[in-house]
Order: sequence, then C-alpha cells, then structure tokens
Amino acid sequence: MDDPRIAQFKKMTESDPDNELGHFSLGKTYIEIGDYRQAVSPLRRTVELSPQNSRAYYLLALAQKGAGDRDGAIATLRQGYDVATSRGDMMPRKDMAALMESLGVPPPADAGAAASTVTTPAGSGPTITCRRCGQVAPKMTERPFKGLLGERVWAEVCQACWREWIPMGTKVINELRLNFADPRHAETYDQYMKEFLSLD
Repeated sequence: MDDPRIAQFKKMTESDPDNELGHFSLGKTYIEIGDYRQAVSPLRRTVELSPQNSRAYYLLALAQKGAGDRDGAIATLRQGYDVATSRGDMMPRKDMAALMESLGVPPPADAGAAASTVTTPAGSGPTITCRRCGQVAPKMTERPFKGLLGERVWAEVCQACWREWIPMGTKVINELRLNFADPRHAETYDQYMKEFLSLD
C-alpha cells in the first residue's frame, strides 16, 4: 500500500534535488512503511547533502540493514558514530551503538567519553542535561512556547540546540507547506521537532 506522503516528498526532491529535508522525509517514510530498499537512496543523498546530520546516518544504516546490506550498514554506522560523537549528538549515537551491537559489531570503546567534557559555570542558575547534545547546560530562562511539549522542551533541551531547531523548523513549515489551522499539520511539525531534539 502506497503512503500518500511518498508522492509529496518525491515531488519535493524532484523539484529541488538538493532539498535535504525532502530526501530525509522520503527515506524516513519508506522505513516507516517497511520498504527498506527504497529508503536507502534518499537517505544516502541526505548524508551527502548534510554530512553532519547524525540522525540521517542512523536511518541510512537501518535501511541498509533492512535491505540486507550488512557491510554497508556497518560502514555507515562507523562514520555516523564519529559524526555524532564530534557533535555531541547523544541520542543518535546511542541508537547507532545499539544497532552496531545488533549487527554483532562492538561500538567504539570511547562510548560516553564526549558526554562529560563540558562543565557549567558556577552561579549560572538551574541546569539541565540536554536530550539532544547530552551536555549539562543552563536551563533556558523561559519556555520557548506554551503547552505540554513546550514544558518538555524547556525541561530537556538546551538553548543552543533549541536555536539550531528554529531555522530547521522554518524549513519544515515552508517545505511541507504546513498550515497550523489544521491539527494534522501541527502534529507533523511537532513530530519533526521531537525527532530533531531527540525527544522521541
């Protein structure tokens, strides 16, 4: 059964071959419907366009594993794990480590080493351990938006990671032509936000 999102994301990638969000969304949707072979190409393109997108490496490796390409999945995981470690993307790195283990490959021995490298200045107020980057950082001075999800972002995401989301969120709205009067569009936006901020 074809998912209606496939046609939407295909159209995005065909009209703009450099649209990383379109390729990422297409590959992710193929994984969600279990078509791993079709997911490989758009996710590989996502990694080419955005080599610092650690989540894309994880999804590409997942697609490669599902398509029966164990060696390709392992190579992608090793590369993606290094990217996630250098960026401090803790959740994608954790997911990649688990996928490596499922393939019978031990993750690098330095797992967890990058998480404790940043210290917070004394007297800087309440701190959080950010879900996205894994760093201990000062809590944002106020909620970024209302509602339960706003509370969760405030409690679990640092200011730097929230700032990274803002231009990506604008891109999601523009590329997917989201209209927040439609609850389904608002839900789509929230889902992208939660994935980006490792709140899923």
